[in-house]
Amino acid sequence: MEENYQLAKWLNDEMTEAELQEFQSQPDYHLYEKIKRHSSELQTTSFNEEAMLNTILASKKESPKVISLYQNWIFRVAAVLILGFGMFFTYQNFSTSTEFAENGKQTTFTLPDHSEVVLNSGSTIEYKKRNWDENRNLQLDGEAYFKVAKGKKFQVNTDLGTVSVLGTQFNVKERNNRFDVTCYEGRVKVNYHQFEVIITRGETVSFENNEKIIHQPITTEKPLWTQNQMDFEKENLTNIIEEIERQYNITIESRNLESNQLFTGKLPADNLDIAIQIIASTYHLKINKTNSISYSMEEAK
Repeated sequence: MEENYQLAKWLNDEMTEAELQEFQSQPDYHLYEKIKRHSSELQTTSFNEEAMLNTILASKKESPKVISLYQNWIFRVAAVLILGFGMFFTYQNFSTSTEFAENGKQTTFTLPDHSEVVLNSGSTIEYKKRNWDENRNLQLDGEAYFKVAKGKKFQVNTDLGTVSVLGTQFNVKERNNRFDVTCYEGRVKVNYHQFEVIITRGETVSFENNEKIIHQPITTEKPLWTQNQMDFEKENLTNIIEEIERQYNITIESRNLESNQLFTGKLPADNLDIAIQIIASTYHLKINKTNSISYSMEEAK
């Protein structure tokens, strides 16, 4: 009741300066302010004291009926709260939901149909909850592993290509100009520019710079990055360095590194020293540690 009383006083501009400052410090103040703006057009019935008095005097009842002016506040507060709940419901159902994995972390979440998603470091997914079962469509920036619940068409859109499935397990990676899709169960359809490829369980396909560069079988049952390993297949040095930065949440300054040598192999995602030493040895680089989160690489002389 005290909270409603304070809200009513605020809506009617009856607070003292001290009360207003205390009210504005509440964590829900920004929500009250938003609701107040949308409810500014609400009107309450005006109170005619003279007409009410004449009605009471003309009444044959032994005791007069007392109307509390506080009811005016209560009705307005109730209307504002109802409007607020309506706005909240609309926002929850029609707005875009975003899931994000920071550098150095992974995020696991469940979609409205109970499909499971694991986001790799430095990745984002956006989707709309509204009518999800009829329109299972999302936007991916980065890399994610999907366990899709059976249902209608499930589509993953990226800036480089699209993956469509009905119910399966697969991994999608979109980094720079490279697009990788691996199927672990069922089958998926991959669209990339003029290419359309269907891959089944135990297959991977990769595209880069408008060309298909890989289409081959795999032996793993799930992405190695979910098991603290970075897996590279014919990857250039720039992409490898960027992936190490994402996985360990560090910065690596590359000094005039130019190499056409492609790397195929695995790097640990839970041991930074070993990971950068492997790359340094493979590409004949010198590693300098600036601080705990900053490194530099240059060609060894």
